Amino acid sequence: MKQTPGISQAPMQTQDSEDDEIDLMALAGALVSGWKWILAALIVALAIGVFAALRGAPTYQASGLLQLEQSQNTLALPQSMQDLFGTNGGKSESETQMAIMQSRMVLAQAVKKLDLETFAYPKRLPVLGLFPMHLGLPNFGLLPSYQWGPESISVGRLKVPDAWIGKRMPLTVTGPSSFSIELPDGTELSGEVGKEITNADGSFALAVTALDAPAKRQFIVGRRSLEAAIGIVSSRFSVTESPRGSSILRTSYQDTDRERAAAILDAIANAFLEQNVERNAASAENSLDFIQGQLPQARKNVADAEQALNEYRQKQQSVDVNYETQALLERVTKIEGELSALDLKEAELKNQYTVNHPAYQALLQNRKELQAQLEQAKQATQSLPETQKDIFNLQRNLEVAQQVYTQLLNRSQELQVVRASTVGSVRIIDTAYTNPIPVAPRKSRIVALAGLLGLIVGAAIVLLRRALRRGIKGAEEIEALGLPVFATVPFAAEAADLRNRKGDLPIFALEYPKDVATEALRSLRTSLHFGLLDARTNSIQLTSAAPGVGKSFTAINLAVVAAQAGQKVCVIDADMRRGYLRRFVHLPKDAPGLSDYLGHEKPLDEVIVPGPVDGMSVIVSGRYPPNPSELLMRAEFATMLAELDNRYDLIIVDAPPALAVTDPVVIGRAVGATIAITRHLETMQGALRAVQASFEAAGCSITGAVLNGFKASESERYSGHYQYHYNYRYSYKSDD
Repeated sequence: MKQTPGISQAPMQTQDSEDDEIDLMALAGALVSGWKWILAALIVALAIGVFAALRGAPTYQASGLLQLEQSQNTLALPQSMQDLFGTNGGKSESETQMAIMQSRMVLAQAVKKLDLETFAYPKRLPVLGLFPMHLGLPNFGLLPSYQWGPESISVGRLKVPDAWIGKRMPLTVTGPSSFSIELPDGTELSGEVGKEITNADGSFALAVTALDAPAKRQFIVGRRSLEAAIGIVSSRFSVTESPRGSSILRTSYQDTDRERAAAILDAIANAFLEQNVERNAASAENSLDFIQGQLPQARKNVADAEQALNEYRQKQQSVDVNYETQALLERVTKIEGELSALDLKEAELKNQYTVNHPAYQALLQNRKELQAQLEQAKQATQSLPETQKDIFNLQRNLEVAQQVYTQLLNRSQELQVVRASTVGSVRIIDTAYTNPIPVAPRKSRIVALAGLLGLIVGAAIVLLRRALRRGIKGAEEIEALGLPVFATVPFAAEAADLRNRKGDLPIFALEYPKDVATEALRSLRTSLHFGLLDARTNSIQLTSAAPGVGKSFTAINLAVVAAQAGQKVCVIDADMRRGYLRRFVHLPKDAPGLSDYLGHEKPLDEVIVPGPVDGMSVIVSGRYPPNPSELLMRAEFATMLAELDNRYDLIIVDAPPALAVTDPVVIGRAVGATIAITRHLETMQGALRAVQASFEAAGCSITGAVLNGFKASESERYSGHYQYHYNYRYSYKSDD
């Protein structure tokens, strides 16, 4: 076909870096057009969020407050006693105390005190949980064993063999105050509230103190190991220092039972307080034991020293020391008393510090100085007479022994006061309090997050469909391939999916003559009228890249509007594999058509049938032949087009898809023009380019294109590279 005046061939446009830019307006348009997907995702997400928020039991949080402070038991003691214990008035390390509070030692005391090793809870619906109960749905007695209301049970005592630790035993309510329980060994026992039941060998015992549930309701009862109970408590308990550096500890514990949450948190705080008091009193206890162990020997030393002095005085007939000797004696006695005090202090420091500790080194240095002074004093006694020297030594021994004994008595009394007055370095400021508002599940937050997630997922689905749906979105994408667009036919819901309908089909241009799609077909008629002025024949071929783009719809309706305009039109169904134009003109499946003419079974006049409007004729595909391509390659096909060209003003050939079979290429060598039918958002630009290449390889070309099924609401500006994959299944299947 020659170049048509007035219809410019757009040059092939090359892709550049601008193609990779994100068109925000296009994305916004895609989201607006996909509002149904977003709304559907939002509804589904909200439903899931509501289900997640209502299926579980509410969790409450108990909170408490503790203060770490300096130990008060040393404030009333003299400085010497504070030095004895090495106290320096420093604050306790919060990190250390928090670690101790979360230790197994403290948590185990709380677990044992409240018997948290025993568990008992209602049997809940699988997956649904408490969802029906929270919605107030009636039970109708269909699931009597599952929890459907605020049922509760209280177990006073549960004893099980070691082999049954961790085993779950179903307890079924049989009456207002009676129940039965199935043991792991298969034994079933019956009991009543307030009475303890046991098995035959006494290894199992159960006492239910309270039971509030209707008959046939089941509870799960059992006993877990101490380690498992500690693990559960540890996972629900937390302690933090707030504000940091304030030595204020904020504790919290979460549980599905408000009262139990507060009881457990108080038990943990009391256990922590008790161990803190015991730890602070342990130092005084150890020192007191040591001193009391030294008192008998010190008392004996005093008695021995008094006896030795008295015996010597009786022997020497009451010899007394003079003034000089008395002064020297007091000096030596004082030094030896200080040395004895240092010995006592050293014995206690050994339990607290190493030899290299500064306090220990200071003690050793002080002892060295006192021993030097003592040596000087002893040298001064060498000039005394023998009698005075003996009296001096005996008197010195007695005073030193008395002084040591007195110090031991004083410290013993002081340590007893310390032990009795120990209150620990922890103070409970606020006991546990459980907020009546659950901390989980946060229903409003869950639903809000679910809604937000639904919007995100919905938007992601829309954008993903847009990314995967690489179909042509506008006429400019077709023109980018060098093909003029003769017309853009809007989408018509009444004509959608014609191929899959059964029986005869309506002609859209006759049913809806005033529809915008019909007007677009009239515009196509006009464009073709001027576009075929220089064509060698009045015949045009309508083909496509893939089936289902509205090619037959365009052919039959274009023929109708052209005939209504006064032209003589003949439309030929050249799709001898799956053609269905006969259904528009209400012909049977075995009606003679193109295949019968090309197969020399029918003459041309017998296969031409009148159309639904004056001036329009139709040649259907005929019976399905085994060799459609070979029939089209016969000279009879070109001869037929030449004959029809003399009779009609316009000949429309409805050809099969070009990427499925070679028929359109064969037909293209005989017709005056080839028009490619594309479908908005479905036909890929790369597929249309492949159709062009197949025609060019055969020495012919595509004249132009029609954009069919255009949806203005979903149209958006888009340009880019397209990848495409087709798997056409073209068969001889009949479409009735």
